[in-house]
Amino acid sequence: MLKFSKDHEWIRVEGDTATVGISDYAQKQLGDVVFVELPQVGDEIDANGEIAVVESVKAASEVYAPVAGEVTAINGALEGAPETVNAAPMGEGWFIKMSISDASDLDALMDEAAYKDYCEGL
Repeated sequence: MLKFSKDHEWIRVEGDTATVGISDYAQKQLGDVVFVELPQVGDEIDANGEIAVVESVKAASEVYAPVAGEVTAINGALEGAPETVNAAPMGEGWFIKMSISDASDLDALMDEAAYKDYCEGL
């Protein structure tokens, strides 16, 4: 299951694990990403709570958790290669993996078609 937030984060749920990153639209808006600050494994994150800070040539931006849960893994490869966010935002450029506290939080997010329509209206 793949869902998107209005803040341009995506969340892919596979079994008990959810992977979170930013959308292609978001990385294009940021421009070249030069630094990514990630949370610690074990951090408890509220829905819409900050999970990362992304610095690009344009600005620094916060990344928010689409749902509440606990951080179970971080993409440490982004520390040495933050440009991966630009190259593969929906793949190797993921930010965190998390366990979801309340799966019903996913109901408030958009599917891929709805997100595409949302971006076209911006």
